[in-house]
Amino acid sequence: MSSARWWRRYFLRRQEKNKSRIILGIDPGSIVCGYGIIKRVHPEQLGINSNTDTVYVASGRIMLPSKQPLDVRLKELYANLADIIREYSPHEVAIEKVFFAKSIKAALVLGQARGAALVVAASSGLPVYEYSALEVKKAVVGYGRAEKHQVQSMVSKILNLKTKLS
Repeated sequence: MSSARWWRRYFLRRQEKNKSRIILGIDPGSIVCGYGIIKRVHPEQLGINSNTDTVYVASGRIMLPSKQPLDVRLKELYANLADIIREYSPHEVAIEKVFFAKSIKAALVLGQARGAALVVAASSGLPVYEYSALEVKKAVVGYGRAEKHQVQSMVSKILNLKTKLS
């Protein structure tokens, strides 16, 4: 291998190794919208001997008043997500796909909340990746039909959290 090719491969690997990515995950809802922010880093960047490359940054819920008309809630959801994006400057967004809803009306409303989240991400120029709940559960727990408490437990372990997630 020529020294130029070796250097290019080494430099690109080194660049990738030192690059960190902030990811905003959104669990959309028209009354409660959950979000979580993680940072993917190389373990060497943590300054410790770590077995994980994922660091917890923040999480929370956007509570939308159920008595308000849907258009007002969607506007508030958009504004809150825009504030979160401005504050944390994520590099990409992961959002849950609609897989199941109690009724057609619930599916439509959830779809509109997803739409607001997709628009705010697109307006911010962020790439969006969509995952079903089954895909997320399988990636985190190893089983697509895992219970919520199992997912919470694994996320806490992966992110080395001391407090319990809700």
